[in-house]
Amino acid sequence: MSAAPDGICAIILAAGEGTRLRPLTERVPKALCPIGNVPLLERAWDRVAALGFTGPELVAVNACYLGDQVVRQVGARAHLSVEPGSPLGTAGGVANLRDWIDGRGVLVGNADSYLANPYAAPGPDIAALLADWDGRTVRLLGQPLPDPSDPYGFDGHRFAGFSLLPWRYVRDLPVEPAELVRAVWRPAQAAGELTVVPYPGTYLDTGTPADYLAANLHAAGGDSLVDPTATVTGAHHRAVIGAGARVRGTVRRSVVWPGGIVAEGELLEDSIRVGHDLTVTVGDPLA
Repeated sequence: MSAAPDGICAIILAAGEGTRLRPLTERVPKALCPIGNVPLLERAWDRVAALGFTGPELVAVNACYLGDQVVRQVGARAHLSVEPGSPLGTAGGVANLRDWIDGRGVLVGNADSYLANPYAAPGPDIAALLADWDGRTVRLLGQPLPDPSDPYGFDGHRFAGFSLLPWRYVRDLPVEPAELVRAVWRPAQAAGELTVVPYPGTYLDTGTPADYLAANLHAAGGDSLVDPTATVTGAHHRAVIGAGARVRGTVRRSVVWPGGIVAEGELLEDSIRVGHDLTVTVGDPLA
């Protein structure tokens, strides 16, 4: 693990409702949905920790929707910012941490971002975002868009889960519902003060069931990923099976959450199974 750069802190955004992932997120917040049997929040934590951001002085996590679950997951590892009422959005969530940030630059990561680079471990894979930063410009991790002229992009790239913000763009953000794309990134782009750092690996925002399933299958690496505490007597192919799950049927290109059940004679295909009574089927996640 490297040391965090001087004058920079990190925030993991974990307050969102995950409305597009419903009904999965009716039971757990999006940040705690597992990818490859690891909660998304833990994947983000491992990435920033590998860059040296650990402990409540250097890393903060915000929470709101089903926030008690996020608070329990984080414990004393980070500074916690629990937003009352509805989530404040990405910009409002950062603004709510202004006193904690206290003049520093901020590495901001979305907990729901799935990133994987076969040539670099989590943390080093985004280290270029921090390298030789001047402390004044906004940086975005990005991936090339099929159409470089896409008006929703940034210099022909789409946002890939992490940004680096200077204090001067953070200090005046209002504590109200707002998103960084409008409050910081677009103004910085208009001022010629935004740089995109390309990410060479795989990025998925996991915001829809199809992308969520695709991220799990990618994490499984073309094979099945089975937690050692699961009981599996049925067949499986490109499946992710969580802790304590019981699989007696057949699972193909699917995710079985921790404690999930697939009954004998049942075929679970291109789906996510939660418990014994919730199945979200998305079709071919790679189509």
